[in-house]
Amino acid sequence: MPQKLQTPIIIINFKTYTESTGQKAIELARSAEKVTRETGIQTAVAPQLAELATVTKAVKIPVFAQHIDSIKPGGYTGHVLADSVKEAGAVGTLINHSERQLKLSDIDEIVKITKEKDLISCVCANNPTISAAVATLEPDIIAIEPPELIGTGIPVSKAKPEVITDTVKLVRKVNSKVTILCGAGIGHGEDVAAALKLGTQGVLVASGIVKAKDPYTVIREFADASKR
Repeated sequence: MPQKLQTPIIIINFKTYTESTGQKAIELARSAEKVTRETGIQTAVAPQLAELATVTKAVKIPVFAQHIDSIKPGGYTGHVLADSVKEAGAVGTLINHSERQLKLSDIDEIVKITKEKDLISCVCANNPTISAAVATLEPDIIAIEPPELIGTGIPVSKAKPEVITDTVKLVRKVNSKVTILCGAGIGHGEDVAAALKLGTQGVLVASGIVKAKDPYTVIREFADASKR
């Protein structure tokens, strides 16, 4: 994994929620930065593409794009170029989130582009088999997220712990270096602790933090749980 990040890590996907749009995106990123400063636990954020530059200028923690396309500079109206997100200050990108799914061939091409551009690749996968297939592409991070649990508040670490353990087992057979994260339904510190105990190195979370009444308190709870 690139030296820019340490584990355990908490990556917060802002999605396109009202609570993480505009000025609120900066406030949320600053809450994450504050937790990192207080606890030493690495946090990172993935704001909307239109707010990448604004957020990266506001905080010193790593900022990810939510997506990039498998393109090189040229005539691709409406696409997202790796060069652009890097120029905006992003250190990496999410790839293949269940809400922005891609073909395996496109994932492969995007991972190659991130390596060329020195960007951190965080590929989402929805089951152990797909996770293992993705691991052969040698991304920096794989985030296992069963889509049926995303946004439910039901953590995969409790509802389907075998998904995590099977993912870790299969991925490690083909890739010993990739960082493995857990997502879907993570809402409490105990969910984070459970995910780490099952063999992951952090979490990818969205609504559990973004839509919380006090996001700072939840991020701090996650970070404290990561230190147990």
